Amino acid sequence: MMIKKIVILGGGTAGWLTANHLGSALKSRGFEITLIESPNIPTIGVGEGTVPAIRKSLRSFGVSESEFIKECDVTFKQSIKFVNWLDKNAHGENHYHHLFDHPEIFGEGLIDNWLSTKQSDSFANYVSKQEQSCEKNLAPKLITTPEYAGINGYAYHFDAKKFAAFLGKHAVNHFSIKHELMEITDAELDCDGFITHLVTSKGDKVNCDLIVDCSGFKSTILGDKLGISFHDRSVDLLTDTALTIQVPTSDKVEIPPYTLATAHKAGWIWDITLTQRRGVGFVYSSKHMSEGEARGKLAKYLGLDDISPRKIPMKVGQREQFWHKNCVAIGLSQGFVEPLEATAILIADFSADLLSKRFPVCRDDICFIADDFNKIIKLVWDKTFDFIKMHYCISDRTDSPFWLANKDISSSTLTELKKNLTKWGRYGPMKEDFQSKFDLFDYENYLYVLYGMKYLPKNRIGSEYPDDKLFEMKKIKTQQIVNELPQHRELLDKIKQYGLQSV
Repeated sequence: MMIKKIVILGGGTAGWLTANHLGSALKSRGFEITLIESPNIPTIGVGEGTVPAIRKSLRSFGVSESEFIKECDVTFKQSIKFVNWLDKNAHGENHYHHLFDHPEIFGEGLIDNWLSTKQSDSFANYVSKQEQSCEKNLAPKLITTPEYAGINGYAYHFDAKKFAAFLGKHAVNHFSIKHELMEITDAELDCDGFITHLVTSKGDKVNCDLIVDCSGFKSTILGDKLGISFHDRSVDLLTDTALTIQVPTSDKVEIPPYTLATAHKAGWIWDITLTQRRGVGFVYSSKHMSEGEARGKLAKYLGLDDISPRKIPMKVGQREQFWHKNCVAIGLSQGFVEPLEATAILIADFSADLLSKRFPVCRDDICFIADDFNKIIKLVWDKTFDFIKMHYCISDRTDSPFWLANKDISSSTLTELKKNLTKWGRYGPMKEDFQSKFDLFDYENYLYVLYGMKYLPKNRIGSEYPDDKLFEMKKIKTQQIVNELPQHRELLDKIKQYGLQSV
């Protein structure tokens, strides 16, 4: 049986990213792609941070970066700045940057240099030109820099609802994606367990050969209809609730070119600045903090007396399978890990790209393609959980039961993380520790977090004497770049007026 009719169930960022990936890859192959979303279910709309991989996807879709910036209230993101993830009694007020520039951009020697200097400077500032750009609120490029190119590495912050609408318009106009508003209440299966039709609230039937389930936490088809169970990972990651709020800002204030992630006694706070507002989320463990205390602490953080945040329960974990029969889950229907490293859009984008690169042309091909897909995406989820958990378990904070509980990595699902941390605590990480091409977080990401949190090797093999010439060269280059780059808001204003150079 040939596959011709593809239905994407659910809009939002995951659904429309999938529509663009499939539309771009399959546009000349005779597939009919329809995205169906409910007119009654709003998107969560809080996934407003990305990592640099999103630039490759948007460019492959043929999206104009200038138009994207203008229409989605975009600001540039060059880093995540982690504040007070270490013990304030031992370190005072503390922070480190997880930058988007590679730490070896000036050569491997600077990493060994830093380990030899007794760490008088932060790791990120010592090895990279980008931390100073972040701290000075500079843009990652010039108005004359072509679209999707940068002097510094970058991703984006944006209004999530505007982004989904922008992607939707692009998919419909450029890839002829059909867009339908209807409520899907059921699905019909054939004798082999494959879905043949979706059933609407009015009793109408929509026939389909392959379903991409982007229905969110509910996982309407893969979870509810096909019965693929959910693997709860709350024993590994303890935060399970977020209070979110949007706060207007003046168009005169500086825009930090990074996500701010500030730790508190039972979790952390995200703070993302767009051009007209901030999106703030108070992430916490309901086992370690009441909702009332969380609301009070969020109000104090914002400097406000009265707030009305939105409460979002976070179901942490992933499906036991991600592709079953002729249904593929992408987005929250696939799984969820707290938004510490902008993982939601990253994994959805990766999954949709993977699906588009090896899409089955007939039902007989699904079995082996689905098997590969499931193996790869399971690896992605396992590695992502390890990376997020690492932020907590290597912290030296002992000021609350939450931070003490996070030191426990005895869970069988964290065996590889425990082994790696033992190794890295003695010798430090090396590139060869990351052998899979499907590691969404790689050697450089681990370096910024491990060394940013002062998790240093005790038995390092390397020079005890830093190469001062290499560091001086890096300092000169950094100063040249800092002098060249414009203020973040200044560049955004120019882009809205003039646009960037097309590639």
